[in-house]
Amino acid sequence: MTKLFLIAFSAIIVENYLLVRTIGVCPFLGVSRKTETAVGMGIAVTFTITLASAMTWALYTFVLSVYHLEYMQTVTFILVIAALVQFVEMALKKLVPVLYSALGIYLPLITTNCVVLGATIDCISRNFNFIETVIYGFSAGVGFLLAIVLFSGLRERIAHNEIPLPFRGLPILLISASLLALIFTGFAGLSL
Repeated sequence: MTKLFLIAFSAIIVENYLLVRTIGVCPFLGVSRKTETAVGMGIAVTFTITLASAMTWALYTFVLSVYHLEYMQTVTFILVIAALVQFVEMALKKLVPVLYSALGIYLPLITTNCVVLGATIDCISRNFNFIETVIYGFSAGVGFLLAIVLFSGLRERIAHNEIPLPFRGLPILLISASLLALIFTGFAGLSL
């Protein structure tokens, strides 16, 4: 149980994909204008990473490694992720059309988001069992959700303040993201 907690804490805080490893920053900057859309994107990414981690672990363990096709790992994982994103996209379009339209182009970009692929490959490279893989995938998604919601809160506060002209727009966003990343980097010594 302690190992599962450490895996979860590590994926959420210590090795946060957005703020520590700086992977998958495109939706982080693009969808974080409003907290509602940031939460929606975070939940969609969490769902996708969790399912992708479980499916790719099973595929790798029971097919790729059995038939010595480990070299097909990346291609196979991308195909699984693409199919899952299509499923998420159809579900959001049907169940939450407002969120679907708010996420816009960033929803299909989950397919190419490095966070999803990185989490699935990390699970395999660390030799996690199935439960550890699911916990790590879910926690990596929660870490993504946490980071994007925190950043959206910062962006909403920035929008209501007077920013000096040279810092308006992207410069203040990058400075804010850097300061937020510094906070998470403080946990760097606490890893598995």
